[in-house]
Amino acid sequence: MQQREIRNVAVIGTGTIGASWAAYFLSRGLRVRASDPAPQAEAVLRRFVDEAWPVLKELGAAADIVPQEALVFCREPETAVTDADFVQESRPEREPIKQALLARIDAVLPPEIIISSSSSGLLISRLQSACRHPERCVIGHPFNPPHLIPLVEVVGGEQTAPATIEGALAFYKAIGKRPIHIRREVAGHVANRLQAALWREAVHLVAAGVASVADIDTAISEGPGLRWALMGPHLTFHLAGGSGGMAHFLDQLGPPLESWWDELGAPRLTPEICQALTAGVADEAEGRDIATLAAERDRFLLDLLALKRARRGA
Repeated sequence: MQQREIRNVAVIGTGTIGASWAAYFLSRGLRVRASDPAPQAEAVLRRFVDEAWPVLKELGAAADIVPQEALVFCREPETAVTDADFVQESRPEREPIKQALLARIDAVLPPEIIISSSSSGLLISRLQSACRHPERCVIGHPFNPPHLIPLVEVVGGEQTAPATIEGALAFYKAIGKRPIHIRREVAGHVANRLQAALWREAVHLVAAGVASVADIDTAISEGPGLRWALMGPHLTFHLAGGSGGMAHFLDQLGPPLESWWDELGAPRLTPEICQALTAGVADEAEGRDIATLAAERDRFLLDLLALKRARRGA
């Protein structure tokens, strides 16, 4: 698959993830043609872009771009992919919906155009199965919100061409993302599986009465979460090993950690646990609504990203 300059991106699906993708692509100086079947989709998308733009300007949005002028909304996905150099699909996380949609897009696109799905856990091998050109289909899973979080997980399927994976990785890197290559398909990819593992134990600790919902959240946000913002678990434990690094850490702390693994819980989301989690989150939020919490999160992320960029000399 021959590499090409990417100037026009089609965003198919403009819900929470798709709208955030669209705003980010615009901020990188790209032109966006978006599509979504919801009745008020265009108005919601344009409002999201307007609201996100001040934050994106702080992150270095292209100075010469007028976002609303560079954004075209189309009702049908086939129209939205006209002249697209890259397609980012972000429709609901339902395999039949995505499978049929990718086939529709594939049928009208030149075979060299990459189709990247934002799916958070589905297998691209199944999504690409109805396409005439499955070799150009790949997972490009962002982390919410995509216009702020750098991570993108790139996963190829059974029929994905190596050049497609290389092209997706190169594109995301070129626009300021931090893409990683997931070398083997697995449900949930990598980051969501890590989240799921941690949350499983958090739910177990609530169900077992070990700590409150708020205290468990604090245990992460004021503890290891601060370290993880700089280093992942492996490099963090390497540092914990002192001058001996990971080898010393494994020798000294590996056995205790293994014993803790044996005691980790395996809860189910019963009605009782769901009620306890819902009540605990309500107490922790202290009356703040979703919009307020999201604004607090985004401001923190913006400050954190500024620190990380300064550290890298960006």
